[in-house]
Amino acid sequence: MEQLNWRKSSYTTSNGGECVELASLNNAVAVRDSKDPDGPVILVHRAALRRAIREAS
Repeated sequence: MEQLNWRKSSYTTSNGGECVELASLNNAVAVRDSKDPDGPVILVHRAALRRAIREAS
């Protein structure tokens, strides 16, 4: 995978809670666990992510 600019979730805390990082791709968003940066990455289409966020709120 290309070099990505990972950003931590605003819910990430210094004591290790809720560690999610996101990186922007052309038509998708990459999601990973910041505690395991070499672990699996989930790719989510932007429209699907927007829909999921809208439905969760």
